[in-house]
Amino acid sequence: MEDTIEIARETPLGADLAELHARHAAAMHEDTPPESIHMLPPDALAAPGISFFVMRQAGRPVGMGALKRIAPDEGEIKSMHILSEMRGQGLARRMLEQLIDAAREEGMARLYLETGSQDSFAPARQLYLRAGFAECGPYVGYQPDPNSVFLMRAI
Repeated sequence: MEDTIEIARETPLGADLAELHARHAAAMHEDTPPESIHMLPPDALAAPGISFFVMRQAGRPVGMGALKRIAPDEGEIKSMHILSEMRGQGLARRMLEQLIDAAREEGMARLYLETGSQDSFAPARQLYLRAGFAECGPYVGYQPDPNSVFLMRAI
C-alpha cells in the first residue's frame, strides 16, 4: 500500500526540513548564475506575509512550496521544490494546486512566479503553463534576466 501524501502549513524552520532546503538550493545553483537565483532561504520564508507548505510522505518531507503576498490581491509562488526521487508522480501538480487554493482563500486574484529559462527548468515551465500560467514581464522587485521566465495566472 502506498504511503499517503499530506500537505500542510508549517514553519520553514522545522529541524527536519534542512535536507529539503539544501537540495532545493543545490538544484537552483546547478546551472543558474548566482545573480539570477531568486529563492528565499528558510529564515526569509518564515517572514510575515509568507505561507509555507510542506509535503510529507509517511512523515518524511518530500516537497515544499511558499506563497508570498506581494500586493493586496496578488501573490508570488516561491521555493516550490519536490525531491528528485519523488518526481514523476504528480506531486508538483498537487503542491501547485495547494498553493493556488491557498491564494484564493487569502483573497488573491493573481499569482506570479519566476522560474529558470534553462533546459533543466523545462518540466517546471510545462507544469505551470499546463496549470494556466502565461508568460509576462518582470513584476515587483524583478528586472529582465535571460535566465528567468516570469509567469502570471488570474485565479
